[in-house]
Amino acid sequence: TWANLGLQDSASPLMEQLIFFHDHALLILVMITVLVGYLMFMLFFNKYVNRFLLHGQLIEMIWTILPAIILLFIAFPSLRLLYLLDEINEPSVTLKSIGHQWYWSYEYSDFNNIEFDSYMIPTNELTTDGFRLLDVDNRIVLPMNSQIRILVTAADVIHSWTIPALGVKVDGTPGRLNQTNFF
Repeated sequence: TWANLGLQDSASPLMEQLIFFHDHALLILVMITVLVGYLMFMLFFNKYVNRFLLHGQLIEMIWTILPAIILLFIAFPSLRLLYLLDEINEPSVTLKSIGHQWYWSYEYSDFNNIEFDSYMIPTNELTTDGFRLLDVDNRIVLPMNSQIRILVTAADVIHSWTIPALGVKVDGTPGRLNQTNFF
């Protein structure tokens, strides 16, 4: 819906993990921002100077090691998620997607001679319940609850093939074949 502050609902387990990581990292950043804001606010009204706070190896070690530990709390879940996103399981269907300047071409590699082009529907031909700049004349049909492999490339310029609810975004580059998967 419009004016939502959160991410849209997930349609795959990996997107749920991405949303959890987003919330985890955001909580850490909010805590850091509140702490630094409180310390800066208190410095404006503090008249006293602590000479041990200005010069001391202990405090310098603390404000060097503490941010490193906080970064580890962000880095380890991020690395785990990156490896999960890149893991390729045994796919039940493989779809090849070729980006052209104004349309996409699709080929179901597991079946013989199933390929089609998908053009965007012009705004003046949309129905009342259609989505402007999103609806196409030929949609992809994929099975539910199956491992799907997507091979993405482009014929002319760089394109981006994405389904936000599944947590999938792949760039189609001419002369390069990129691969991703989703469930």
